[in-house]
Amino acid sequence: MSRIGRQPITIPAGVTVVIEGKLVAASGPLGELKVLLSDGISANQQEGILNIVKELENNDTAEKYGLMRTLVNNSVVGVASGFSKVLEVNGVGFRVAIAGKTLTMSLGFSHPVVYELPENINGKVDKNVITISGADKQLVGQVAADIRQLKKPEPYKGKGIKYATEHIRRKAGKTATKG
Repeated sequence: MSRIGRQPITIPAGVTVVIEGKLVAASGPLGELKVLLSDGISANQQEGILNIVKELENNDTAEKYGLMRTLVNNSVVGVASGFSKVLEVNGVGFRVAIAGKTLTMSLGFSHPVVYELPENINGKVDKNVITISGADKQLVGQVAADIRQLKKPEPYKGKGIKYATEHIRRKAGKTATKG
């Protein structure tokens, strides 16, 4: 029994939601996102409130009920205010620059690493802090994970790309003991 699925979704001002069969389309100031609902699940809208409803009572709909509500809510919140992830680049000589949709990073390799941002994703660089933002929560998270994967933080000196909220467990290095 999903408690998340039963919660109503409030539609903020400036966002319009259109329901066409199993397709829920939300459009707002940051763009348009569409969610295809699973079989046995539908949506209905009344006076600025959107509800996700189970049409059938079986294991499949019970499993996906909360997921569908969360996906629809993420699309409504995404087109209204958007989502963002903040990454920090730590290391001597590590630099980041952005030009348009191209992120160029010096990460200690023999060559600069170039990463092209997807179409609906925006990037901002302030010193060695990268901010990835966009309307699609899944795509923002995936782009941030892809950028982090280019140079994961290492546990000895903490060099690499990490999330701003991430804590790197540091290890003690070799201790030179001469007896």
